[in-house]
Amino acid sequence: MRFTVATYGSEGDTRPLVALCKGLMSAGHEVRLFADRSTLASAQEHGVEALALAGDMKATVGPDGPLAKLMSEGGDVTEVARAATRIANDNAGAWMKAIVEDARASDAVLFSGMASYIGLSAGEHLGIPAIGLGLWPISPTREFPSSLLRPWRLPGWLNRLSHRAVNALLWSMLRKKLNEARRDVCAQPPRRRRWQKYPVLYGISPQLVPKPSDWPGFWEICGAWHTAAGTWSPPKDLADFLDDGDPPIYVGFGSMAGFDKDRLLSALADGLQGRRVLFYPGWSGIESDALPDNFFSLGHTPHDWLFAKVSMVIHHGGAGTTHTAVRAGVPSVVIPFAADQFFWADRLEKAGVAPRYVPHTRLSASLLSDMVAFAEKEEVRANAIRLGAAMNKEDGVACAIAHIERFARRLS
Repeated sequence: MRFTVATYGSEGDTRPLVALCKGLMSAGHEVRLFADRSTLASAQEHGVEALALAGDMKATVGPDGPLAKLMSEGGDVTEVARAATRIANDNAGAWMKAIVEDARASDAVLFSGMASYIGLSAGEHLGIPAIGLGLWPISPTREFPSSLLRPWRLPGWLNRLSHRAVNALLWSMLRKKLNEARRDVCAQPPRRRRWQKYPVLYGISPQLVPKPSDWPGFWEICGAWHTAAGTWSPPKDLADFLDDGDPPIYVGFGSMAGFDKDRLLSALADGLQGRRVLFYPGWSGIESDALPDNFFSLGHTPHDWLFAKVSMVIHHGGAGTTHTAVRAGVPSVVIPFAADQFFWADRLEKAGVAPRYVPHTRLSASLLSDMVAFAEKEEVRANAIRLGAAMNKEDGVACAIAHIERFARRLS
């Protein structure tokens, strides 16, 4: 079979789909991936054919981009929705044209994130199955609130309502531009109501989010989608640093940018004073010459290879980094910025492998020092080892492929 796969977002949105695409290719299928241009390196690295969608995600999280306020100040779900939908709305027509054109030769369209409604429209227009790929849960359930809200304890009916309310908010902000793209590209009639009962496969470990008991069979928790580091070898300076003492602390915030980097770096430097630190600047714009002497500045390094060699991972709570840290069997310290990162921070705390999170806007050296001390407790390390062993038994890619093949045949 042939699949068109579409997503839009940061590195954390693209890499899991690269792993899934690679798995589909190994299973004998043909795949083409569409994603933001700044996130395509992992696809090239793993031999996945990939094309850039219109837009510039790296610029949108920079100081002058539409996500700048969200990155610098955090924000409630309305701010998250407004920032995300602006990107999708600006590019709806271009995304629709690219995805529909490619999917004409496909047996199904697979979609994720901000490209979801485009993928659903493309499948509807071409009469082929449209299958969602999720990296955080958006399907309504009574068991927990929307993953785009701060973690709250709510009664079941309010949990389900929170999902529906957040999804309805996103739909209300996307519907106009989506319908314009449907009309201009596909001559489709306007869509009055959002899609609800379509297959969604989640690249999430059931160790962190067990499948809710009120989900139907077309919503599945598969396990995380990841690729092993394989034969990757570290540069000599990194190998020497790792060999020169106890396992260091990893610090990295992935594609987060546009925040007060001087303030954050000051809190990190003072809170981790004297400790051996591996620091990955990512999209932050923090230059290596601004780092303290105890910080080693990393280039691109596969997390699956690296995290097994560190004592803990200090990160933003992205879905991919969260799962990789757990799989490595090491504790986390989570400093979330926005969106689903608070959800994952809460999940790690509940699993006993991380302290209570502190948002980046509230981080101080003393709070960070306390969080690191919690992560160093023997019971926390034991929990991390136990949870990592359980997660390593999963094969999320194989599980997802089996469901994709089943849905594609059944729905076609």
